[in-house]
Amino acid sequence: MIYTLVPIGLIHSLYSMGFAATDWKAAPPEFSLPDNEIAVWRASLDCDGAALRNLEALLSPDEMSRADGFHFPRDRARFVAGRGILRTLLGAYLKCDPRSLTFRYGPQGKPELEENQGNSLHFNLSHKEGLGVYAFARRRHLGIDVEAITTDFPGEDIARRFFSLRELRELVGLSPDLRAEAFFLAWTRKEAYIKAQGQGLHIKLDSFDVTLTPGEPARFLRGITPEWQIFTFWAGVAHPGALVCNGPSPPVLRFFSWKA
Repeated sequence: MIYTLVPIGLIHSLYSMGFAATDWKAAPPEFSLPDNEIAVWRASLDCDGAALRNLEALLSPDEMSRADGFHFPRDRARFVAGRGILRTLLGAYLKCDPRSLTFRYGPQGKPELEENQGNSLHFNLSHKEGLGVYAFARRRHLGIDVEAITTDFPGEDIARRFFSLRELRELVGLSPDLRAEAFFLAWTRKEAYIKAQGQGLHIKLDSFDVTLTPGEPARFLRGITPEWQIFTFWAGVAHPGALVCNGPSPPVLRFFSWKA
């Protein structure tokens, strides 16, 4: 697993404000997905040559065409790994050959399985550099996002442009050593909701409020209907993630690590 280097002070603040490492399990012996569960997976997208070739063999011609459009070999390899892992996991849940899966894409590019294949299975994925995260559920719409906390990122300037007034006040009211973490907590939560809706920039980031103070539960505070739920997880010590789903009741979340 890949971790972003951050100052020791920031890592200490994560733990002092209630950071708890997500309990990532090894792949289960049987891939099942009851209606009340959501499976979240993390995976390194930096695979060795043999593993990458095996994943590349699963891709469709259009995916290979997209892969070949990357200028840098590392970006191409990570795209191949990301799509190959997605196909592997979908094939395991659907009990089918990963190569047989076909996708359709929404107006904002969100991938979905063709209707005759999904059997009510929904999924979403996100990646940051060499780290990928995936979410799978039945009969629930999903959005997932992961980021890497950095202290040299102009988070406050971006927050002033895109966050709501309430969120901005909460952010600048925190001590300076917590603001980077708080910004990325908010960003992942907002991105996950927008991805769950599949509407991209048609939803303004300041049209709804989320909590962002480190150590406090992830919640929607304004602008979101009650069927939408939000959860925070950690894919690494400096990689916060957020999962958003709809449904009448909170799901059971299970976290797994994929290995080539």
